[in-house]
Amino acid sequence: MAGSGKLTTHVLDTMHGTPAAGMRIDLLHSHGDHTHHLATATTNMDGRLDQPLLDGEKFDAGTYIILFEVGPYFSRKGVEGSFLSTVPVQFTVEDAKAHYHIPLLVSPFAYSTYRGS
Repeated sequence: MAGSGKLTTHVLDTMHGTPAAGMRIDLLHSHGDHTHHLATATTNMDGRLDQPLLDGEKFDAGTYIILFEVGPYFSRKGVEGSFLSTVPVQFTVEDAKAHYHIPLLVSPFAYSTYRGS
């Protein structure tokens, strides 16, 4: 059931202690054995997106995957040998009327995520 909630994210570069500006993010919606691409966005100077990844009637209950393109980001920052290339964060939306905020804290070798507010 569609709702009036929204999905937002932000990315912090824990290696440099800064927001991760210019990182590509893709949003996928998973339906059992197939997945649909819903959106592509790039983080701004604050490591955030200028608008929600998904909101309003388009935001539905289900399983989503956010793909954070960390390898190209760190490569542009001059970091060689990054272990991580793409960080997939898969999660389930149960209440499409709620705000789901999925931050990523990332270095070239490790990451952490959580459901924020």
